[in-house]
Amino acid sequence: MEQDLLQGKVAIITGGSSGMGKDMAFYFARLGASVMICGRSMERLRPVVEEITSHGGKAKAYECDVRDPETVQAMVHETVQTWGGIDILVNNAAGNFVCRAEDLTVNGWNAVENIVLNGTWYCSQAVGKQMIAAGNGGAILNIVASYAWTGGPGVVHSASAKAGVIAMSRTLASEWGKYGIRINCLAPGPIEGTGGIEKLMANEQMKEAVIDNVALKRLGTKEEISSVAAFLVSRYSSFITGDVITVDGGSWLDKGFLHQWERTGAM
Repeated sequence: MEQDLLQGKVAIITGGSSGMGKDMAFYFARLGASVMICGRSMERLRPVVEEITSHGGKAKAYECDVRDPETVQAMVHETVQTWGGIDILVNNAAGNFVCRAEDLTVNGWNAVENIVLNGTWYCSQAVGKQMIAAGNGGAILNIVASYAWTGGPGVVHSASAKAGVIAMSRTLASEWGKYGIRINCLAPGPIEGTGGIEKLMANEQMKEAVIDNVALKRLGTKEEISSVAAFLVSRYSSFITGDVITVDGGSWLDKGFLHQWERTGAM
């Protein structure tokens, strides 16, 4: 990928203090973007900014809870004041936990919906209005998951929220296309070095089960996610909008009876 692919662009990345959000911030900065990373803890954000800037990148941090629309608006304002505009938004902030549907509390449901669905909307609307006013177009990328369309046990709250994000993305892509604003989704699979996967990998049996469910028989890397994200917010994807790009090594594919026979040793 060109070293200056995002030169002169300004990007906001939510959930940027760790995992895929942190890696995307580094990757975008290496490609020339000025990056505003946001999260709920300045203590966790500050070291990321220091590391990016120590390598010659441009980055700032803003302590922002995406569930609070006023704080989101303040973060957008700060970004514009600092760098003059916004070209890219990556809605990466998320919350999830595994829970049986019958055991899920109202607070548990609302906690995930407020971060994933409401937070994505607050950020998208605030940044979208800024992009429309500026008249230069832009790109919004929403991080989702394949279980948003396949479903899956234990994630009714997250699956519902992320399915809503996909519907939101496609609706906004249709509505804001006339302004030159593109909205797409990226659905990662099991990625090494991210919080949830690290916990699963501590259990050898669970590790084998996770990898066995990936068609390519390995975990993905954060760079594989960041490189696709960079593509989706760059000029290389200028005619792609309202789409969902899955980067999961084939995890979501229905393996059918053949897969079950292989797992049980019947073939």
